[in-house]
Amino acid sequence: MSNSFGKRLVMTTFGESHGKAIGCVLDGVPAGLEIDESFIQSELDRRRPGKNVYATARKEADKVEILSGVFEGRSTGTPIAMVIFNTNQKSKDYGNIKDLFRPGHADFTYWQKYGIRDYRGGGRSSARETAARVASGAVAKLMLREIGIEVKSGIFKIGDIEAKNFDFDHASKSEIFALDPEVEEEQKGAVLSAKEAHDSIGGAALVRAYGVPVGLGEPIYYKLDAVLAEAMMGINAVKGVEIGEGTHSAELLGSQNNDQMSKKGFLSHHAGGVLGGISSGDTLDIKVYFKPTPSIFKPMKTLNVHGEEVVCELKGRHDPCVAIRGSVVAEAMASLVLADMALLNLGRKMEDVARFYDRGETL
Repeated sequence: MSNSFGKRLVMTTFGESHGKAIGCVLDGVPAGLEIDESFIQSELDRRRPGKNVYATARKEADKVEILSGVFEGRSTGTPIAMVIFNTNQKSKDYGNIKDLFRPGHADFTYWQKYGIRDYRGGGRSSARETAARVASGAVAKLMLREIGIEVKSGIFKIGDIEAKNFDFDHASKSEIFALDPEVEEEQKGAVLSAKEAHDSIGGAALVRAYGVPVGLGEPIYYKLDAVLAEAMMGINAVKGVEIGEGTHSAELLGSQNNDQMSKKGFLSHHAGGVLGGISSGDTLDIKVYFKPTPSIFKPMKTLNVHGEEVVCELKGRHDPCVAIRGSVVAEAMASLVLADMALLNLGRKMEDVARFYDRGETL
């Protein structure tokens, strides 16, 4: 099972939804980075469950503890290990389905592939694991601050209710991270309606990165947009990713889709900040589409481990719209990708390498 992501900045996560803890090891952080633990905790608080009626009722403090790689407030260059202990598991809620495959979940495929699975909330396949990604993403954000890159996110779509305006400052204060205050209440209503009907609803997040320099991305097989898509598709429940104009570009003519240029910069933003797999210096835009949470409280037909047809009736605590907290995870993953690409970019030209090792003397 693959549990690591990145090339120069490598994140490895561990733990299960109903295990003792979840956590991560982040390897490749340069020595000397100021590690703001309060900032890391604040990022986890944004994703934390149980905060309001729009999220799961499972209340976890998500208190992060740094185990290694930091001394006197700065990174040492060695792996940074972080752990988050689970404190509010209710494993008994899953006793009635331990032999069932929950529709829409990874139960069936995990069982077929490994012959064993943790039925308590899905174990490793649970979105609970994404808290570790947010912790790692927070460290990546601290790195990006040093080079002037800022990553933000918000919800632009719930069901078919779509934002017309994108206000990231408003999203940071919204209970559902809504980008458009004009449609926020309608979006909230859609989430609550699905919840009251014992159902769930899909949604979509916009991740935007400012200050991205020209040159991030490693063609041909580690393109910036390709790795961003991989990072987003690796998040639970994500079923689609768009960079810039995305799928709409298939409906356009080349003359409409090309971003013409002037001395002042790009005259449009269809490419979303990436050309040829390399950042163009323009704002980076990524849209991430989440399916409805598969855990719903309606009877559903399924199979059990014996191949018998049965009815699945779930208990437990689940998000009525996984996209809401998922937007924070998408932001974290984008930050990890950009920090990794920034480190990879250091050796792009021989003159850069020579400049670093210039001793100011003739050998």
